[in-house]
Amino acid sequence: MYQASVAESASTENQATTKDIKLLVLDIDGTIAGKSNTLSKPVKQAIAAAKAQGIHVAIATGRMYRSALRFHQEIGSTLPLAAYQGAWIQDPANQKIHQHLPVSREIAYQLLDYFEQPQWRSLLSIHFYINDELYVREITRETKIYAQRSGIKPIAVGDLRKVLTEYEPTKVLALCDDTEVIHQLLGNLRQQYTPAELYLTTSVATFFEATNASVNKGAAVRYFAEELLGLQRNNVMAIGDNFNDLEMLEYAGIGVAMGDAPQDVQAIAQWVAPNVEKDGAAVAIKKFLLS
Repeated sequence: MYQASVAESASTENQATTKDIKLLVLDIDGTIAGKSNTLSKPVKQAIAAAKAQGIHVAIATGRMYRSALRFHQEIGSTLPLAAYQGAWIQDPANQKIHQHLPVSREIAYQLLDYFEQPQWRSLLSIHFYINDELYVREITRETKIYAQRSGIKPIAVGDLRKVLTEYEPTKVLALCDDTEVIHQLLGNLRQQYTPAELYLTTSVATFFEATNASVNKGAAVRYFAEELLGLQRNNVMAIGDNFNDLEMLEYAGIGVAMGDAPQDVQAIAQWVAPNVEKDGAAVAIKKFLLS
């Protein structure tokens, strides 16, 4: 049985009713795309039904822009696409880049130095995202799995410092199958960098992600709602499944967490849906927007 779960800190202004919702924002992995890496028929039908009622639909994802584009096209979104947690917001219709907030070169060098310490180097696969391309030291097993799901060909360059001489990365990612390593990495670097210096999160338990301090999905959703559509937060419903979705679930008038989301994510949501393999996003859309 799925029940509402309202964050203790939620303010009354952030409480929305079904009729208020004019914008639906969706995460991809673990939310609308599961193991199959595709949208199921029930999810596509629910999204189409919401659009038919005049509700705008958008995507906010940690994925690369190119990797997320097919999902944006499949749901027929007319809004820009928020990729890299919102560090890169681009409109596929006219190719206009609304926002690009990279990690500074100085911090990127610092992160690389940290990752290449002896205790970390052999454990981590490091990804730098520059100009919507994926640069890596070498093609590891973890990188191959990531690339296959993302539909992206990684570019191996050996020393990643070479790509930092001209460019700043949109996002820095460290992968490790050992979730405890990622947890430790996140804890250590959160002691070194304040939220005003760097946004640190995990999108899945094996991904450590770093972006510009001004970046998170909540800020991206606020941009969609308030700047592009002239809406307020109580006009927004958002669905996500992991820690990188926290800010957008907190911002939204109706924030829905997926059934297999971490407990801390479920705790701030207004409702917890079934998991992605049970088409939880479709269940949530029907409950709040189509009933």
